[in-house]
Formats: sequence, C-alpha cells, structure tokens
Amino acid sequence: MTDNYDVIIAGAGPAGGQAARDLAARGYDVCVLETESEDEFPSRSNKSTAGTFPSTMASFNIPDEVVMNFTDDVVLESPNHHYHRHQPGAVLEFADFKNWLVDEAEADGAEYHFDARVSKPIMEGGEIVGVRYNGDKEVYADIVIDATGPSAPLAKALDVCDLNRQKQAIGIEFEFEGMDLAPEGYGDLTDAMMLRLDHDIAPGGYSWIFHTGGDTAKVGVCYIQNEGHRHNAKSGYTIDDYLQYWLDTDPRFANAERIAGKQHRGSAHIQLPGRMSTDNFMAIGDTVPTVDPLWGEGIDKCMRSGRAAAATADRALTNSDRDTSASELAIYDQLWHERVAPKVKNRLFMTEMLYRASNERYDKLLEDLHRLPNEQLDAANGGSPLAMFRMLKFEDLSILASTARDWFSN
Repeated sequence: MTDNYDVIIAGAGPAGGQAARDLAARGYDVCVLETESEDEFPSRSNKSTAGTFPSTMASFNIPDEVVMNFTDDVVLESPNHHYHRHQPGAVLEFADFKNWLVDEAEADGAEYHFDARVSKPIMEGGEIVGVRYNGDKEVYADIVIDATGPSAPLAKALDVCDLNRQKQAIGIEFEFEGMDLAPEGYGDLTDAMMLRLDHDIAPGGYSWIFHTGGDTAKVGVCYIQNEGHRHNAKSGYTIDDYLQYWLDTDPRFANAERIAGKQHRGSAHIQLPGRMSTDNFMAIGDTVPTVDPLWGEGIDKCMRSGRAAAATADRALTNSDRDTSASELAIYDQLWHERVAPKVKNRLFMTEMLYRASNERYDKLLEDLHRLPNEQLDAANGGSPLAMFRMLKFEDLSILASTARDWFSN
C-alpha cells in the first residue's frame, strides 16, 4: 500500500462510492477508507430505505441485479386517508448496491481499505495533507474527501460545514415477511413505496412501507427532534417503541414476522449546510436536508453529491499546477446548490412546516392532493414558493409563522 494518492475518500457509502467510481474511471489514484470490516460491509452503515426512481437508475447506470423490487406507485398516507400517484421506482437491496459501487471503483483501480477508522486530519501549514486512521496509520493525498455523512470527523476538525448539530433525525427499519399489503380500509401497497404522516407513529417525522416483492417489505420509522416531535411525542417512548406501537395497531402486520438479520438503524441531522470545502478538502454525503419533502427520495442526492465532488477534483487535479486551493474546490459548493439540491432552503422550509402540522391537517392535505394537478405537486416538491403557497390554508399561518421565527432565530 502506497501512502500517497491523488484523492483520499473517508466513507464508502453512496456518495463516497460514487466519487471513487468516477475518479477511478478518470485514472486517478484513489484510496477509500471504510470503518466497517470487509466481511461485514455494509451492515452497520446500511441506513437507507433504498427507494429510488428511474432517472437515478439511468443517470448512474445502476444495474437491475441490485434491485429487490420494481415499483409502480408512490403512496402517501395520513391517519385516515391515502393518495396514490403513478411513479415508477425501484427498491434497492442496499448492501448489494453499495458493494456494486465498490466493485465498480476497484475494477478501475481504486484501493479500498476496510477496518480503517478515520480519526483526524494530518495538517501542514494550516492545510490538510492527509488522514490519520486506526490510531497511528497515515495516508496522504492532494485532495481529501470526507464522505462519512453525519459523523464527519474530518469536517469537524477543520471546522467546515458549520456543523451546529441541533435537529437530529433518528430512524429504524426492519424487513418483514407475511405482510398483508391491501387489507380492507387501506390502500393497496403492492409494488409501491409508501410514506405515512402520522404523529401517533412518528411524531415530527414519518413512517414507511416499501414493498420488496411477494409478501415482504421494508418497514421503518423516522422522527426528527423538532417542534413537531416535542409537541406530539409519547412520554418515555423510544424509536423502537413507536415502531412496535405501529406493528401492534396496523392490520398489515397481523401475521408479519421480522426477517432475521434485516435490521437497520441510523441518525442524521436536519440543517442547512454552510461551507462544504476548503483547501485540499471537500465534505460530501450528508444529504438528509436535501430529501424531497413529499416523495422522500435521497439516494439520488447522495450520488449527485459524489459526482459533483469528483468533477470538482478532476478539474483541480487536471490543472498543470494542481490547484487544490479553497477557491478552486469551492466549485463543489456551487455544483451542490445548482445540481444536487437546488432551492434547498425552500424545500427544507417546506419539510419543517410539514412536520409541524397536526394529524387532522395531514388528512386535509391528502384530500387536497387528489384535486391538485401533478405539475403543482412537482413544483412544490421542487421548492417553488408559489406552488407551496397555493397549498396553504388559513390554519397554516400559525405554522408558517412559527417555522419562520425559528429559522430567523437560528
């Protein structure tokens, strides 16, 4: 193992994996450091529901072999209503997907080192020049990319990204067999990805059922420690308690059983990113704030952030003098706002408002969705202020005011 590379990437998730894949294909010497062991990868880091849409599959040439089930619809649920929208998609086997990214990059020459826990940056003249991992091991590169998402040990040490952790998102997911996907009184979830807004199950967040074929599905709960959670939380309940409450009260789980070994946990933070780069360094992958307000798709954002980082590194390293200065790598920040998360402030504001609404308002929202044209929903989901405003009702003014007050105070 050499200790000098063009690019070091900490973290082998979708963002880090895609960055490594693109850079290796361009002929750069790439080293990826991943905390998990090769035998276990990916287990503890398997934090995604792994639902995505055809545009992502095509943009990144994701093979059918990593798909658990191709879906036809997206379904939104409230406590008493549901809304079906025809939206083809794919539920990925996330472990196979991440291993595919590893195989793709390694085939083009990238080096992956597992059991490699990154601890801190190596600094010279006030700039990062390498990474220390597993205690005393060192590796050096012209560019270092922190793709560890919420943990971000390098970004924290460099004081990049304005990592003021305030609103933590906590999630848990199991895979089940024996599901009843269409009991009386519920929408048919066959070949569908469903997101449910219901504070009894996920106060200040959402729950989901993603059909993975036959009578199996991914089932999970995520809540954010926000105003919606503080107002609606059940005293003493943990994330496991909320999931169990749902399993005990929903007929779709009456005969369902957990599939052994298919349990995933994770956490992230919902906040607007600040600066994401500096001299010789980029921080990528923590894309939870960019998730679509209505449809929830996040894998695409991770992949696009990895591609934007690779394009930025390629530009910097192609220069005859290899200009990896902060001003050059700031192109990543520009690409992030243009291509990864356009109108991110509007979309995140909409998300925060959504999680503050009551269950009764969720029922009204789903009633409205049946009457609204798809173009308006797409525009609102994409952050159009006018489309978002048209979805508001008089009772939403208090939610709008409280959300705006918190934004300006923070």
